[in-house]
Amino acid sequence: MPRFIESGAVASLLLLLIAGYAAILLNLYFNQAGMLYLPDYPGAGSDATPAAAGLNYNTVRLTTTDGLQLSAWYVPAADERGVILFCHGNAGNISNRISTLELLNELGFSTFIFDYRGYGRSEGKPTEDGTYRDAEAAWQYLHSQGYNESEIIIMGRSLGASVAAELAHRHKPKAVVLESSFTSVPDVAAELYPLLPVRWLSRFEYNTIDYLQSITAPVLIVHSRDDEIIPFSHGQRLFAAAKPPKQFLELKGGHNESIYVSGIDYYRHGLNSFFESYLNQP
Repeated sequence: MPRFIESGAVASLLLLLIAGYAAILLNLYFNQAGMLYLPDYPGAGSDATPAAAGLNYNTVRLTTTDGLQLSAWYVPAADERGVILFCHGNAGNISNRISTLELLNELGFSTFIFDYRGYGRSEGKPTEDGTYRDAEAAWQYLHSQGYNESEIIIMGRSLGASVAAELAHRHKPKAVVLESSFTSVPDVAAELYPLLPVRWLSRFEYNTIDYLQSITAPVLIVHSRDDEIIPFSHGQRLFAAAKPPKQFLELKGGHNESIYVSGIDYYRHGLNSFFESYLNQP
């Protein structure tokens, strides 16, 4: 009898463990969008505009190919050196990127920044294909305003770097800047959850490294050696995969603080050195 009870207890424990493991897998599978897209991140409700930094700007409403209306800003620069189409990260919205708009403006670039579907004042819900459509709508808007491919720099940060890479691999921009980017979502997930079959479960790809290999424009990879969310090795692998001409700007500090830990002047100088190397080339 004791052995029977012991065997039954072991079987019950195994069933409990299996059920718990299955629950974890189901949660990961069905809640991926909520883990990846964070439009309501603390501070995302800000009403800040570029005017808070003394910048002139125009509010723009974009229409995607599937009929959604997106919120965007065009921030012009005096004595414009070019225009930057900026794809922001997965948390917050364009109102949380005022400091970036200010820095790019100081470098002499007009900037066009937009909110993905489901972010800020944009309609819809975010999806991978949807974010690509959103970036394409931004690209087409700049074309409608008289910019040609050779005048547009595509820049993306974190998740936005993957969106930027996807856009750049379908077009021929002047240059591409990918900051704090991952090689792909499954690669990051496998590192975060090494004991789970996340590559099979992943409903998202955002395969930055594949897109990058077909980009012919000059590429700047920006990454911090101390990034606690997207390991430095991702930046290294992206740089190795990129075609020349290419440059690497190494930062220090965490994923969301690296620009400030490294120093604004250091970051600004790194961007400007890259732009000066290639902006005047045909």
